This record gives sequence, structure tokens and C-alpha cells, in this order.
Amino acid sequence: MSVSIAYLAVLLIWSTTPLGIVWSSESISPSLAVLVRMLIAVLLGAIVIKARRINLPWHKKALTLYTYSAIGIFGGMLCSYLAATYLSSGIISLVFGFSPVISAVLAKYILNEPNISNIRKISMAISLLGLGIVCSDNFNLTDGGFYGVIFILMAVFFFSLSGVLVKSITLAIHPLATTVGALTVATPMFFISWLLLDGNLTTELWLAKSIWATVYLGVFGSLIGFYAYFTVLQKLSASNVTLITLITPVIALTLGALLNGENINNELIIGAFLILMGLTLYHFGHRYQKLIGGIKKYLIHNR
Repeated sequence: MSVSIAYLAVLLIWSTTPLGIVWSSESISPSLAVLVRMLIAVLLGAIVIKARRINLPWHKKALTLYTYSAIGIFGGMLCSYLAATYLSSGIISLVFGFSPVISAVLAKYILNEPNISNIRKISMAISLLGLGIVCSDNFNLTDGGFYGVIFILMAVFFFSLSGVLVKSITLAIHPLATTVGALTVATPMFFISWLLLDGNLTTELWLAKSIWATVYLGVFGSLIGFYAYFTVLQKLSASNVTLITLITPVIALTLGALLNGENINNELIIGAFLILMGLTLYHFGHRYQKLIGGIKKYLIHNR
């Protein structure tokens, strides 16, 4: 897969995944919908691995990598599906935009990375203010909106924690092998969760829309999506990858409104603007500081 195709694939898949999660959970229980999705992905992945004769190592270091990756897949996906019962796809996508910010905070303590700059602290405050405005209509205990917000924040935390832990492992491995290995480790955990949270298999109630959404997420959202993401991550700079998290919420909000009739009110528009502005400042604010510093030095030098 070329880098340009992989980048476009990640952008489109991440933009449509929140809506797919909402649709798949309409008539299929969240724990079962995500289990079926993972079963599709791991089975197709195993077939591709075997057909292309890609090495799938199971030594200790590889197993650690798969386990760290599975934390994000299991925790991130399960909590996202639980949140989809209460939240719109647009809000889910917006909150997931915080993953690079939370990753930076975790990396500071887990990987001993440098302290977070003041400009990034300001950007976090702006984004959190936006999140508060976006979620203001969802803190209603009577319809469970509060729990939806908690679930999606947990999903982002697990996804971010997984990414930071994966960075601590240095291992040259094919992106598809990493994907299939992580899915293999995560799938049994999804099965146990389904048994504990639901354990019911009433296929008579399943709607065609939910079935097709689950199949789409299994093939594209999980297998191809993760493969494309790992490919992009290996080939492009962090700033280019970061742009995906700034673009996908806008597309997801638009798709949710057009295809699912999700309401876009003033609070959502203002909050989304603040979130995206904060995230943009977080990722590119240091360049602005360097530019201003360079201009000041130039003016002082040429007085």
C-alpha cells in the first residue's frame, strides 16, 4: 500500500468509524457488535497473513507489543461502543481528537519525555473548554448522557496509553503482523466482555443497517484501518499524521448530520471550534512561537 493511499484510507476510515459504531449498535448490543467486528477482522487478517507469507512472530518481545496494542483496541473500542449508546458520532469523533494531547501527558510520565510547554498547556485549556461546551447538553443523568461522556473519555485514555506503551517497544515487524497479532490478543477479551455484559444472541432483532455497519467496521475499520495507520506512522512525520485528527472530526460531524440526522446546534459549533483551535495550537503552536521569535530577532538586529 502506497503512503498516499494509506493516508487517504486512514482519513476516510477514521471519519466514518464513529457513525459505523452508532449504526452497528442500533440493533446489536454494543459488546456483541464489537466482538463480531473483531472476529471478522482477525479471521480475514489471518487469511491475508498466510496468503502473503508474512512472518507473525510470537516471541516475548512481539507478544509484549501485541499486548500493548491490544490495550488500545480492547479498551478503546469497547468503551467507544458503550458510549455510542448515549452520544452522537460527531461528539465521539471530537473527543477522540484529544488522543495526541493525552498521549503527550502520559508519555511525560511513562517515557520521561520533556515537560509540556506553556503554549501547549494553554491549548489544552482551550480544548477542554470546548469539550465542556460540546458535552453540556449530554450531562443529563435521565438519558445516560453523563455515562456516555465517561465511556468515551475512558476510550481515549486506553487508546492513548496503548500508543505510548507501543513506543517503548523497538521491534522491526510488518504492520499487518502487528495488526493481526494485536487483534488475536484482544479478541478473547471481547468475548469475555460479551459474556459478562450481555451473553445474549438474538439475531432476529438485528437490522440490515447494523449488520452491514459491523461488516464494514470489521473489514475496513479494524483490519485495513489499522494496517493503513501503521503504514502511515512508519513513513510520515508526526505532524503530517496529526493532521488526520484535526480533519476527521469535521468530516464525522458532517456525515452524522447528513446521514444520521444528528443535531448540530450552536453549542456544538462553538465547542467544536474551540476544540479544533486548541488542538491546532497544540500541534503547531511551537512553530508560531519560533516564527515570532525569529521576527523579533530580525527586527532587533536591523534597528
